[in-house]
Amino acid sequence: MRRTALLAASAALVAGVLAWPAGAAPDAPAVFVHPGVTVSKGQLDFTRSKVTAGAQPWKGAFDRMMASKYAGLNRTPRPRAVVECGSYSNPNLGCTDEREDAIAAYTHSLAWYITRDERHARKAIELMDAWSAVIRDHTNSNAPLQTGWAGSSWPRAAEIIKYTYSGTWANSGRFATMLRTVYLPEIINGSNSNGNWELSMMEAAVGISVFLEDKASYDKAMATFRTRTAAYVYLESEGALPKTVPSQNLNTREKVVKYWQGQSTFVNGLSQETCRDFTHTGYGLSAISHVAETSRIQGQDLYGTDVGERLRHGLGFHAKYQLGAGAESRLCGGSLKLGLGPVTEVGHNALANRLGHAMTNTATLTRRDRPAGSNNLFVAWETLTHGDNPA
Repeated sequence: MRRTALLAASAALVAGVLAWPAGAAPDAPAVFVHPGVTVSKGQLDFTRSKVTAGAQPWKGAFDRMMASKYAGLNRTPRPRAVVECGSYSNPNLGCTDEREDAIAAYTHSLAWYITRDERHARKAIELMDAWSAVIRDHTNSNAPLQTGWAGSSWPRAAEIIKYTYSGTWANSGRFATMLRTVYLPEIINGSNSNGNWELSMMEAAVGISVFLEDKASYDKAMATFRTRTAAYVYLESEGALPKTVPSQNLNTREKVVKYWQGQSTFVNGLSQETCRDFTHTGYGLSAISHVAETSRIQGQDLYGTDVGERLRHGLGFHAKYQLGAGAESRLCGGSLKLGLGPVTEVGHNALANRLGHAMTNTATLTRRDRPAGSNNLFVAWETLTHGDNPA
């Protein structure tokens, strides 16, 4: 029996490694949709109409955004030529400044669209121009992750400004060059670190590719994203072991278990980082939802594929424990580090509201934590943009 079980596990492992041929990834659209990074014009119009009418939860979400440090019109950009980010932000030479200026640019772009106050559009442009004039590189061990985080927010802001603001953005070409030469090369080839790294990097790469209308980079990023998503959230239908990323050479059960933070029992929705902590897991789930949303806007709906199935089970599994359920002894030794973050709105709206999946725990957590704010890294204002948004 033991030999049979081992053979079955080995077969499942090989199947996992070979799971995603490059051709399985979505192709870039024939014509890119703009604005089309995480949030569409239809979604923006819905949000604006609800805020203007004073309807909840959107008005409350808007008020929270406008009261945040990111919405201040007196914000001064703090660009650097070289942003140096070490492990756990040591050193932190421009890392927080870059991420927060990028979130601020996105915040002001949303404020512009909703209020039509041109001061917000000009502030978003000021922030984007300041960085595109100066930044040349990211260095140290966290450079890929930092580039992914900041690079996720910049194209969201740029898409809204370039395609909805009728005023002048003279340096939009320079900003595009920054994304193409400083950000994209750092992230496009992926990472063999923990899964949230590569998922955030691919989120940035997909968003940047939309803004640049770069079909080759879009296809490459999507292929990497599909492979990593399959290796990040486990589905019981896959067999004894999770799928793996071929370049990581996780070719034994022992290697897989070690990479999954020592977890050896696999259940629907378990993440590669669940037993590390829910915060990093939340980064990964959020990036999955953002890429799926961008892909949907661009014409290919990943929510109806295994990506959506993994996201649905991943959100539901972690929401259950975030809401207070105790961990079973077989899960992370019976001890969990909670802190999922404001990451459920996009996936819940797409999967529960639009596709009709029952997501009781995710819905309860989403509504309990409204209005969702920012994690100060790459997630911001998703009750405002995606809460119960039918567009």
